[in-house]
Amino acid sequence: MSNFWNELPCPFTILAPMENVTDYVFREVVSTYLPKPDVIFTEFTNIEALTSEGFEKTIPRLKFSEKQKPIVAQIWGTKPDAFYKSAQLIQKLKFDGIDINMGCPVREVVKSGAGAAMINNPSLVKEIIAAVKKGADKLPISIKTRLGDTPAMTTEWFTFLLEQKIDAFTIHGRTAKQMSKGNANWEEIKKAVRIRNKIAPETLIIGNGDVESYSQILDFQKKYNVDGVMIGRGIFKNPWVFNHIPQKHTEEDYIGILLKHMKLNQKENTSPKAFEPMKKFFKMYINNFKGASILRQKLMETKDFTQARKLLET
Repeated sequence: MSNFWNELPCPFTILAPMENVTDYVFREVVSTYLPKPDVIFTEFTNIEALTSEGFEKTIPRLKFSEKQKPIVAQIWGTKPDAFYKSAQLIQKLKFDGIDINMGCPVREVVKSGAGAAMINNPSLVKEIIAAVKKGADKLPISIKTRLGDTPAMTTEWFTFLLEQKIDAFTIHGRTAKQMSKGNANWEEIKKAVRIRNKIAPETLIIGNGDVESYSQILDFQKKYNVDGVMIGRGIFKNPWVFNHIPQKHTEEDYIGILLKHMKLNQKENTSPKAFEPMKKFFKMYINNFKGASILRQKLMETKDFTQARKLLET
Protein backbone atom coordinates (compact mmCIF):
# COMPACT_ATOMS: atom_id res chain seq x y z
CA MET A 1 0.00 0.00 0.00
CA SER A 2 1.53 3.32 -1.08
CA ASN A 3 1.69 6.27 1.29
CA PHE A 4 -0.27 9.01 -0.49
CA TRP A 5 1.34 11.71 1.68
CA ASN A 6 4.62 11.15 -0.12
CA GLU A 7 3.04 11.68 -3.54
CA LEU A 8 1.65 15.18 -2.93
CA PRO A 9 2.99 18.44 -4.40
CA CYS A 10 4.58 21.08 -2.21
CA PRO A 11 2.79 22.92 -0.85
CA PHE A 12 -0.23 20.65 -0.81
CA THR A 13 -3.68 21.76 0.31
CA ILE A 14 -6.19 20.14 2.67
CA LEU A 15 -9.86 20.75 3.48
CA ALA A 16 -10.00 20.69 7.28
CA PRO A 17 -12.32 18.43 9.27
CA MET A 18 -15.22 20.58 10.50
CA GLU A 19 -18.02 19.20 12.63
CA ASN A 20 -21.44 19.44 10.96
CA VAL A 21 -19.79 20.93 7.88
CA THR A 22 -17.52 18.45 6.09
CA ASP A 23 -20.14 15.74 5.81
CA TYR A 24 -20.45 13.51 2.72
CA VAL A 25 -22.58 16.05 0.83
CA PHE A 26 -20.29 19.04 1.36
CA ARG A 27 -17.21 16.98 0.52
CA GLU A 28 -18.94 15.84 -2.66
CA VAL A 29 -19.77 19.43 -3.60
CA VAL A 30 -16.15 20.48 -3.06
CA SER A 31 -14.90 17.48 -5.05
CA THR A 32 -17.33 17.99 -7.95
CA TYR A 33 -18.23 21.64 -8.38
CA LEU A 34 -15.47 23.64 -6.67
CA PRO A 35 -11.65 23.70 -6.87
CA LYS A 36 -10.69 20.51 -5.04
CA PRO A 37 -7.87 20.49 -2.49
CA ASP A 38 -5.15 17.85 -2.65
CA VAL A 39 -6.52 16.07 0.43
CA ILE A 40 -9.91 15.97 2.16
CA PHE A 41 -10.66 15.08 5.79
CA THR A 42 -13.96 13.75 7.14
CA GLU A 43 -15.75 15.19 10.14
CA PHE A 44 -14.16 13.86 13.30
CA THR A 45 -15.78 10.57 14.28
CA ASN A 46 -16.02 9.17 17.79
CA ILE A 47 -14.36 5.78 18.11
CA GLU A 48 -16.45 4.68 21.09
CA ALA A 49 -19.63 5.23 19.07
CA LEU A 50 -18.06 3.49 16.08
CA THR A 51 -17.36 0.36 18.12
CA SER A 52 -20.60 0.13 20.11
CA GLU A 53 -24.37 0.13 19.68
CA GLY A 54 -24.00 3.58 18.15
CA PHE A 55 -22.36 2.10 15.04
CA GLU A 56 -25.39 2.35 12.72
CA LYS A 57 -25.90 6.00 13.57
CA THR A 58 -22.20 6.83 13.32
CA ILE A 59 -20.98 4.94 10.26
CA PRO A 60 -22.61 7.34 7.71
CA ARG A 61 -19.99 9.90 8.77
CA LEU A 62 -17.42 7.69 7.03
CA LYS A 63 -19.21 7.50 3.70
CA PHE A 64 -17.13 8.81 0.80
CA SER A 65 -16.91 8.62 -2.98
CA GLU A 66 -13.96 8.01 -5.28
CA LYS A 67 -14.13 11.70 -6.25
CA GLN A 68 -13.15 12.63 -2.70
CA LYS A 69 -9.89 10.66 -2.66
CA PRO A 70 -7.33 10.94 -1.28
CA ILE A 71 -9.47 11.09 1.84
CA VAL A 72 -8.48 10.79 5.48
CA ALA A 73 -10.81 9.59 8.25
CA GLN A 74 -10.40 11.66 11.39
CA ILE A 75 -11.24 9.92 14.66
CA TRP A 76 -11.31 10.89 18.32
CA GLY A 77 -11.83 9.33 21.73
CA THR A 78 -9.84 8.01 24.68
CA LYS A 79 -9.88 4.18 24.59
CA PRO A 80 -6.90 2.52 22.86
CA ASP A 81 -8.85 -0.68 22.14
CA ALA A 82 -11.62 1.29 20.41
CA PHE A 83 -8.97 3.16 18.41
CA TYR A 84 -7.52 -0.19 17.34
CA LYS A 85 -10.89 -1.54 16.19
CA SER A 86 -11.79 1.72 14.44
CA ALA A 87 -8.47 1.73 12.61
CA GLN A 88 -9.16 -1.81 11.40
CA LEU A 89 -12.56 -0.70 10.09
CA ILE A 90 -11.16 2.41 8.37
CA GLN A 91 -8.51 0.30 6.69
CA LYS A 92 -11.18 -2.10 5.41
CA LEU A 93 -13.24 0.83 4.10
CA LYS A 94 -10.24 1.76 1.92
CA PHE A 95 -9.57 5.23 3.25
CA ASP A 96 -6.22 6.68 2.28
CA GLY A 97 -5.20 7.58 5.81
CA ILE A 98 -6.23 7.94 9.45
CA ASP A 99 -5.95 11.15 11.46
CA ILE A 100 -6.18 11.26 15.26
CA ASN A 101 -7.78 14.41 16.64
CA MET A 102 -5.77 15.78 19.56
CA GLY A 103 -6.79 19.39 19.28
CA CYS A 104 -10.57 19.81 19.52
CA PRO A 105 -11.20 22.57 22.11
CA VAL A 106 -14.93 21.96 22.61
CA ARG A 107 -15.65 21.72 26.33
CA GLU A 108 -17.52 18.41 26.23
CA VAL A 109 -14.74 16.75 24.23
CA VAL A 110 -11.95 18.12 26.45
CA LYS A 111 -13.87 17.20 29.60
CA SER A 112 -13.99 13.57 28.40
CA GLY A 113 -10.19 13.55 28.20
CA ALA A 114 -10.14 13.63 24.38
CA GLY A 115 -9.24 16.32 21.84
CA ALA A 116 -6.98 19.05 23.24
CA ALA A 117 -6.94 17.32 26.64
CA MET A 118 -4.50 14.84 25.08
CA ILE A 119 -1.79 17.51 25.25
CA ASN A 120 -1.59 16.81 28.99
CA ASN A 121 -1.69 13.02 28.75
CA PRO A 122 1.33 11.79 26.74
CA SER A 123 1.26 8.28 28.21
CA LEU A 124 -2.26 7.70 26.88
CA VAL A 125 -1.34 9.34 23.56
CA LYS A 126 1.52 6.87 23.13
CA GLU A 127 -0.87 3.95 23.69
CA ILE A 128 -3.41 5.38 21.25
CA ILE A 129 -0.88 5.94 18.47
CA ALA A 130 0.45 2.41 18.90
CA ALA A 131 -3.10 1.00 18.81
CA VAL A 132 -3.99 2.92 15.64
CA LYS A 133 -0.76 1.85 13.92
CA LYS A 134 -1.48 -1.77 14.78
CA GLY A 135 -5.10 -1.63 13.61
CA ALA A 136 -4.38 0.35 10.46
CA ASP A 137 -1.76 -2.09 9.22
CA LYS A 138 0.19 -0.01 6.64
CA LEU A 139 -2.30 2.86 6.34
CA PRO A 140 -0.51 6.20 7.01
CA ILE A 141 -1.20 7.85 10.36
CA SER A 142 -1.41 11.58 11.03
CA ILE A 143 -2.26 13.76 14.02
CA LYS A 144 -4.01 17.13 14.21
CA THR A 145 -3.42 19.19 17.32
CA ARG A 146 -2.99 22.69 18.74
CA LEU A 147 -0.40 24.72 20.61
CA GLY A 148 0.25 24.11 24.29
CA ASP A 149 -0.67 26.79 26.83
CA THR A 150 2.93 28.03 26.94
CA PRO A 151 5.80 28.02 24.41
CA ALA A 152 7.69 25.53 26.59
CA MET A 153 4.69 23.19 26.67
CA THR A 154 4.33 23.50 22.90
CA THR A 155 7.97 22.52 22.37
CA GLU A 156 7.63 19.53 24.68
CA TRP A 157 4.36 18.43 23.04
CA PHE A 158 5.61 18.76 19.46
CA THR A 159 8.83 16.92 20.32
CA PHE A 160 6.92 14.06 21.93
CA LEU A 161 4.55 13.64 18.97
CA LEU A 162 7.32 13.77 16.39
CA GLU A 163 9.19 11.06 18.30
CA GLN A 164 6.23 8.76 17.60
CA LYS A 165 7.20 8.64 13.90
CA ILE A 166 3.88 9.66 12.39
CA ASP A 167 3.44 10.33 8.67
CA ALA A 168 1.94 13.81 8.88
CA PHE A 169 1.43 16.37 11.62
CA THR A 170 -1.10 19.22 11.43
CA ILE A 171 -0.85 22.14 13.83
CA HIS A 172 -3.62 24.68 14.36
CA GLY A 173 -1.77 27.79 15.50
CA ARG A 174 -3.95 28.52 18.53
CA THR A 175 -4.25 27.11 22.03
CA ALA A 176 -7.38 25.28 23.16
CA LYS A 177 -8.26 28.25 25.38
CA GLN A 178 -8.24 30.56 22.37
CA MET A 179 -10.75 28.39 20.50
CA SER A 180 -10.97 30.33 17.21
CA LYS A 181 -10.21 33.76 18.70
CA GLY A 182 -7.15 35.89 18.07
CA ASN A 183 -4.57 35.35 15.36
CA ALA A 184 -3.04 31.96 14.62
CA ASN A 185 0.60 31.85 15.73
CA TRP A 186 2.50 30.57 12.71
CA GLU A 187 5.86 31.16 14.39
CA GLU A 188 4.97 28.34 16.76
CA ILE A 189 4.04 26.19 13.78
CA LYS A 190 7.48 26.91 12.35
CA LYS A 191 8.87 25.58 15.61
CA ALA A 192 7.45 22.17 14.71
CA VAL A 193 9.32 22.31 11.40
CA ARG A 194 12.63 22.92 13.20
CA ILE A 195 11.98 20.05 15.62
CA ARG A 196 10.94 17.79 12.75
CA ASN A 197 14.12 18.51 10.86
CA LYS A 198 16.14 17.27 13.82
CA ILE A 199 14.27 14.17 14.96
CA ALA A 200 11.71 13.08 12.33
CA PRO A 201 12.71 14.28 8.84
CA GLU A 202 10.18 12.03 7.09
CA THR A 203 7.15 13.53 8.88
CA LEU A 204 5.24 16.16 6.88
CA ILE A 205 4.25 19.36 8.69
CA ILE A 206 0.91 21.01 7.90
CA GLY A 207 -0.03 24.49 9.08
CA ASN A 208 -3.60 25.53 9.87
CA GLY A 209 -5.15 28.84 10.84
CA ASP A 210 -6.28 32.11 9.22
CA VAL A 211 -5.56 31.09 5.61
CA GLU A 212 -8.03 32.49 3.09
CA SER A 213 -6.39 32.28 -0.35
CA TYR A 214 -4.03 30.20 -2.44
CA SER A 215 -1.56 33.08 -2.67
CA GLN A 216 -1.47 33.08 1.14
CA ILE A 217 -0.75 29.34 1.07
CA LEU A 218 2.29 30.00 -1.13
CA ASP A 219 3.45 32.86 1.11
CA PHE A 220 3.09 30.79 4.30
CA GLN A 221 4.87 27.80 2.80
CA LYS A 222 7.81 29.98 1.86
CA LYS A 223 7.91 31.87 5.16
CA TYR A 224 7.28 28.99 7.59
CA ASN A 225 8.63 26.02 5.58
CA VAL A 226 5.56 23.86 6.05
CA ASP A 227 4.89 21.04 3.58
CA GLY A 228 1.17 21.70 3.32
CA VAL A 229 -1.60 24.05 4.45
CA MET A 230 -5.03 23.13 5.80
CA ILE A 231 -8.00 25.46 5.33
CA GLY A 232 -11.18 25.31 7.37
CA ARG A 233 -13.26 28.45 7.89
CA GLY A 234 -11.55 30.11 4.92
CA ILE A 235 -13.76 28.15 2.54
CA PHE A 236 -16.81 29.89 4.04
CA LYS A 237 -15.38 33.26 3.02
CA ASN A 238 -14.45 32.00 -0.44
CA PRO A 239 -15.83 28.70 -1.78
CA TRP A 240 -13.17 28.86 -4.53
CA VAL A 241 -10.34 29.23 -1.99
CA PHE A 242 -8.40 26.25 -3.39
CA ASN A 243 -8.27 27.75 -6.88
CA HIS A 244 -4.62 28.37 -7.84
CA ILE A 245 -5.62 31.28 -10.08
CA PRO A 246 -7.81 33.99 -8.47
CA GLN A 247 -11.04 34.62 -10.35
CA LYS A 248 -14.07 36.83 -9.88
CA HIS A 249 -17.36 35.00 -9.51
CA THR A 250 -20.83 36.20 -10.39
CA GLU A 251 -24.09 36.03 -8.50
CA GLU A 252 -25.05 33.17 -10.83
CA ASP A 253 -21.90 31.25 -9.85
CA TYR A 254 -22.69 31.47 -6.14
CA ILE A 255 -26.38 30.63 -6.51
CA GLY A 256 -25.58 27.80 -8.92
CA ILE A 257 -23.34 26.06 -6.39
CA LEU A 258 -25.91 26.49 -3.62
CA LEU A 259 -28.62 24.94 -5.80
CA LYS A 260 -26.37 21.97 -6.54
CA HIS A 261 -25.56 21.61 -2.85
CA MET A 262 -29.25 21.64 -1.91
CA LYS A 263 -30.13 19.12 -4.62
CA LEU A 264 -27.48 16.68 -3.45
CA ASN A 265 -28.39 17.23 0.19
CA GLN A 266 -32.04 16.51 -0.53
CA LYS A 267 -31.05 13.34 -2.41
CA GLU A 268 -28.79 12.04 0.38
CA ASN A 269 -30.88 13.11 3.39
CA THR A 270 -34.47 11.91 3.41
CA SER A 271 -35.09 13.16 6.94
CA PRO A 272 -37.73 15.92 7.22
CA LYS A 273 -35.14 17.82 9.26
CA ALA A 274 -32.56 17.80 6.45
CA PHE A 275 -33.25 21.38 5.38
CA GLU A 276 -32.38 23.26 8.57
CA PRO A 277 -28.68 22.24 8.59
CA MET A 278 -28.38 23.69 5.08
CA LYS A 279 -28.93 27.18 6.43
CA LYS A 280 -25.39 27.40 7.80
CA PHE A 281 -24.17 27.34 4.20
CA PHE A 282 -26.32 30.27 3.05
CA LYS A 283 -23.74 32.82 4.20
CA MET A 284 -21.04 30.91 2.33
CA TYR A 285 -22.81 30.93 -1.01
CA ILE A 286 -24.96 34.05 -0.79
CA ASN A 287 -22.15 36.51 -0.34
CA ASN A 288 -19.88 38.91 -2.21
CA PHE A 289 -22.45 40.17 -4.70
CA LYS A 290 -24.94 43.02 -4.82
CA GLY A 291 -28.13 42.26 -2.91
CA ALA A 292 -26.63 39.18 -1.22
CA SER A 293 -27.51 40.22 2.34
CA ILE A 294 -31.19 40.77 1.47
CA LEU A 295 -31.41 37.48 -0.41
CA ARG A 296 -29.69 35.66 2.43
CA GLN A 297 -32.16 37.09 4.96
CA LYS A 298 -35.07 35.88 2.84
CA LEU A 299 -33.48 32.44 2.50
CA MET A 300 -33.13 32.15 6.26
CA GLU A 301 -36.89 32.60 6.51
CA THR A 302 -37.69 29.72 4.15
CA LYS A 303 -39.01 26.48 5.63
CA ASP A 304 -37.95 23.80 3.15
CA PHE A 305 -35.98 23.02 -0.01
CA THR A 306 -38.92 23.89 -2.29
CA GLN A 307 -39.32 27.39 -0.86
CA ALA A 308 -35.58 28.05 -0.97
CA ARG A 309 -35.28 26.80 -4.55
CA LYS A 310 -38.17 28.97 -5.76
CA LEU A 311 -36.57 32.02 -4.16
CA LEU A 312 -33.19 31.33 -5.73
CA GLU A 313 -34.61 30.62 -9.19
CA THR A 314 -36.72 33.80 -9.43
